[in-house]
Amino acid sequence: MTNRGKIAVGGVAVGLLLWALTGSFLIALAVVVGVPAVAYLALDPSQRRRVRRVSRKELGR
Repeated sequence: MTNRGKIAVGGVAVGLLLWALTGSFLIALAVVVGVPAVAYLALDPSQRRRVRRVSRKELGR
């Protein structure tokens, strides 16, 4: 399994766990989507460029 696949499976597991603990799908979705988004926005512009460049290389562009 690829690293992205493992991350996706982990994200789904965390989402399901949060959904079970909070009882609200929207709260679980907000946490699963919001945490990575906030982490990306916390990066410097040069770090964001590096993340985008690495993502493109992995896609084979």
